[in-house]
Amino acid sequence: MNNDIRIQYHSLKDAVHTALGEHVEITGTSRIHGGDINHAFRLSLSTGETVFVKTNSIQNADFFTAEACGLLSLSSTETIGVPRFLELGIDQQQNLSFLLLEYIESISPSKTYWETFGQKLAYMHQADPFQASGLHPARYGFPEDNFIGASPQKNLPKESWIDFYRECRLIPQIEMAGHYFDSGIKKKFLYLLEHLDSYLREPPFPSLLHGDLWSGNVLCGSGGKAWVVDPAVYVGDFETDLAMTQLFGSFPAAFYSAYQEINPIDKGYAVRRELYHLYHLLNHLNLFGRMYLGSVTEILNKYI
Repeated sequence: MNNDIRIQYHSLKDAVHTALGEHVEITGTSRIHGGDINHAFRLSLSTGETVFVKTNSIQNADFFTAEACGLLSLSSTETIGVPRFLELGIDQQQNLSFLLLEYIESISPSKTYWETFGQKLAYMHQADPFQASGLHPARYGFPEDNFIGASPQKNLPKESWIDFYRECRLIPQIEMAGHYFDSGIKKKFLYLLEHLDSYLREPPFPSLLHGDLWSGNVLCGSGGKAWVVDPAVYVGDFETDLAMTQLFGSFPAAFYSAYQEINPIDKGYAVRRELYHLYHLLNHLNLFGRMYLGSVTEILNKYI
């Protein structure tokens, strides 16, 4: 799907004109706080509408190309709410890259929000990943590499999920974090990698994944609609998305009950869950430092 996404604009003003009309002007800008990687703003337009824009340095324009590709893939499943991609580009005068999206007004969760969200995510996981991603239906990965937070995320397609998780998820993060580990920990990681098929399963079917499904990346919109933002999309085992929802606390029980009714969760998930946490904790270790070392080694010691 990335073939359809190109940085074509050299100012934010030009991108707004192309996406929304030559007569549309930006009349106001307000900062939205909360992101660690990009700057985010709400743009007021001369039409009375609003749009959302993320900015970063020109050197990091690939962040937005990858995100746009992921958003379009998720949107193509026609299941869960995904902000509409408008345009992306670079602004030479301001020395920045940008991603222009539909603005979603986030509201407090309605009474049925978590049930709705669980149902929609289950339908997304059951959607045809080939149609959504362009990847061969018997493979795991994604047609292009992308990012998990600020870290590069390899997506080289594999026919085996276990091989993919080993080679494209764990190994790159373990190698980046190698300076944190003593020889004993390194030996345990080596054993884990060599015996990963003893701990993980080959899933019953491949699923298109959000890839970074923590509470900060889900929204309740108008009418209690479930929305997801900031994806790190690839095709894999749906258990990895569920595991991410339980890394820093869990979503409400109603979410999992509603999900389970549509897409049953295997009992072995509880045993595998922390191995999926391991990838994200390794990434946090690489991004934010030693404070995550204890969590990484604790999980490793549980399995080895």
